[in-house]
Amino acid sequence: MMERFDGYIFPVVCSTNFLISCLLFSKITREQRESYMDEIFHVPQAQKYCDGKFTEWDPMITTLPGLYLLSVGVIKPVMWLVGWTGSAVCSTAMLRFINVLFNCGNLYILYLLICKIHPKDKSRATGRRVLSALTLSSFPVLYFFTFLYYTDAGSTFFTLFAYLMCLYRCHKASALLGICAVLFRQTNIIWVAFCAGTVAAQKLDEAWRVDSSKKRDEKSPSQISLRLSGVMRLAHFLLKYLTSPLNIKSVILSTWPYGVVALGFVVFVVLNNGIVVGDRTSHEACLNVPQLFYFFSFTLIFSLPLSLSYNRLVRFVQSLRKHPFLFLLITALSLLLVWKFTFVHKYLLADNRHFPFYVWKRIFQKHELVRFVLVPAYLFAAWNFMDTLNSKSLFWIMAFCMCLVAATVPQKLLEFRYFILPYLLYRIHIPLSSLPRLLLEFALCTVVNVATIYIFIQKTFQWSDSTAVQRFMW
Repeated sequence: MMERFDGYIFPVVCSTNFLISCLLFSKITREQRESYMDEIFHVPQAQKYCDGKFTEWDPMITTLPGLYLLSVGVIKPVMWLVGWTGSAVCSTAMLRFINVLFNCGNLYILYLLICKIHPKDKSRATGRRVLSALTLSSFPVLYFFTFLYYTDAGSTFFTLFAYLMCLYRCHKASALLGICAVLFRQTNIIWVAFCAGTVAAQKLDEAWRVDSSKKRDEKSPSQISLRLSGVMRLAHFLLKYLTSPLNIKSVILSTWPYGVVALGFVVFVVLNNGIVVGDRTSHEACLNVPQLFYFFSFTLIFSLPLSLSYNRLVRFVQSLRKHPFLFLLITALSLLLVWKFTFVHKYLLADNRHFPFYVWKRIFQKHELVRFVLVPAYLFAAWNFMDTLNSKSLFWIMAFCMCLVAATVPQKLLEFRYFILPYLLYRIHIPLSSLPRLLLEFALCTVVNVATIYIFIQKTFQWSDSTAVQRFMW
């Protein structure tokens, strides 16, 4: 009887989620019928594809045409089957609805990922798995863009799907899905590399266990000491592994599909003379190192119901006492990085429709010393981030952190949408929490979603030089 009940939980949750999303979609679309923000570029481009004009391209669009190709590939056949014709076929509302479908797909993929990553205790963890997947699919920054014609929902779907296939060792399928993810957003090549990195990390874990068994050391890769002896042993192990032709051959044979995707991406960058497709002046890469600190703070806030506890605070204080010079060194380095490598994009200072505008204005622009005063908070957020991942192997953490740096640091613009994928990948890997904590996390996401959607619909304003209605959004 319990198994039958468990089998009904996920379909019921999916159906309810889809119904609520459709109701919200209907409300938002009625309030904002015309294209808004970046939709003024995306919607006309998709409509050109819908009309068969595949050679026309808006130079202001910076991403590849994955969203438009998929939209037309789904909408046109369905409309043909039901007999609908005319301009309504690829209307703004119809195009936006594609992302509602992606939201359902993200819920399913997240549930499968959580089941794969946390396979133990299936009988008692079903509700917690479903609740975790539901919470993450309604993650505020991602969920908001479910109702607008943006690339985020589709980009997230294909990237997570690629990672799921990677975990099931279907690497060719994973690489193909990775291509789809890159067609939605070029920076997803980083998460294709992460898939390859997880395969390499598994190989290193296996080699470490063999090496440890020979030395009668039972420590797992997640328990490597941070002392000089531990670091030296790790460096020696990596040097030994990476200089072995057999080991390199084994990794290449396991990851070659991702290598093909990477090679194709390099060819694209060379031919395109850069990663960005259009409007390159507003999307220039730089070493904006504090982006990493912003991400850690962002992660701490949204994972607070799960990660923060009295025991963790005690462990942090103990770590400070145990490694005072290490923390002082990291603090000094962080202050230097904040001082020399903080960049502020012109859009962040000019566009008062985005929440990051107000974060920057009301926190960072209060005083020039604020960005330095926040460094201890950044350090705690970073420590908390690493501590919640302590069940993962060091090699997996290294792969993830390298991709995290690559995904955040080169971005000059502080944009919370860039944090969606790294946050979700982080969140699905931390251990399943208790049901009360998961309910608190779900409540937090729900409150934020209700607030942001309410503000978007109700708290409109106008610019002095425009008659158009403006709305606040992520």
